[in-house]
Amino acid sequence: MELDNIDFQILRLLSENSRIQWKDLGEQIHMTGQAVGNRIKKLEESGVIKAYSLIVDEMKVGLIFTAFVIIYMKTADHDSFIRYINDQNEVVEAHRVSGEGCYHIKIKVNSQEKLNLFLNKILDYGNYTLYLSIQEIKKHNPLAATLE
Repeated sequence: MELDNIDFQILRLLSENSRIQWKDLGEQIHMTGQAVGNRIKKLEESGVIKAYSLIVDEMKVGLIFTAFVIIYMKTADHDSFIRYINDQNEVVEAHRVSGEGCYHIKIKVNSQEKLNLFLNKILDYGNYTLYLSIQEIKKHNPLAATLE
């Protein structure tokens, strides 16, 4: 699907507020709500829009530790490690990287005990370096820069 300027405007506005009414979105880009809805449906059907998300106040639900872990694998068998990481709810992001370490992962846990349990299990696969987040400066919105 080839995107035009209107599609990019719709994506930008949806990335700012995915619950915006089609009518309200249409008013901002000078279209009817029905026309906006038709475009959004096409964007969804073509896979451009994969999902809508929810941002939760993590402090209010008890997720208070954000940590970044660099994993140094001790074997070449990465498949079991990848399966383990994919099964862990604590893991927010996981990246195989070049440079320092083999994997960089971002985790969120609600207690020191859960952090220790997670790190102890990581030792089955390799060593790690742990960095605790002390303040979030900026959240990444992947559409913000590309859609303006």
